[in-house]
Amino acid sequence: MPDFLLQLDRQLFHFFNYTLANPVFDVVMPWLRNAKFWIPVYVFIIAFSIWKYKKTGAWLILLLIVTVGVADFSSASLIKKQVQRLRPCRDDVVSKTIISRAPCGTGFSFPSTHATDHFAMSVFLGMVYSRRWRWVWVWVLLWAVLVCFAQVYVGVHFPVDVTAGALFGALIGSIFAQVFKKLQPQF
Repeated sequence: MPDFLLQLDRQLFHFFNYTLANPVFDVVMPWLRNAKFWIPVYVFIIAFSIWKYKKTGAWLILLLIVTVGVADFSSASLIKKQVQRLRPCRDDVVSKTIISRAPCGTGFSFPSTHATDHFAMSVFLGMVYSRRWRWVWVWVLLWAVLVCFAQVYVGVHFPVDVTAGALFGALIGSIFAQVFKKLQPQF
């Protein structure tokens, strides 16, 4: 990574992790980055899609699962292993001032798999459901952005990690949304 971008990334990390520190975020942000916290949302998406749209809803959920699987595998197992960027808690410069609000994690940092997965889901759901409910974009993007912000705030990812993960996830989500639209053109 070019030095100027690395320095900017570290400064932005410090801003999100240190400067924005407050008691409310200290309680809320660790929850927002925890996948178990979002289980009710996942259950709602599955139940609503299948209840409301039956067979088409089942196809939607199947393709959503494939979307997340591709996003997760390519981010965590392919890209991270090639790039091998250290997490903020292991970065020689940042680790001296980091406020760690979550366990550091054992793997590498770039791209954020949380960001990749949540943006893949959000863009997929936004593209699929936006013809029926335009406002769905607000909620799915807010969901993904909150997860990304939480990743930086708690100290496990740099801003570039979540930005790259978000862009990559959005690409994957849009590709699979197009596949869904080809398989279910009436939806």
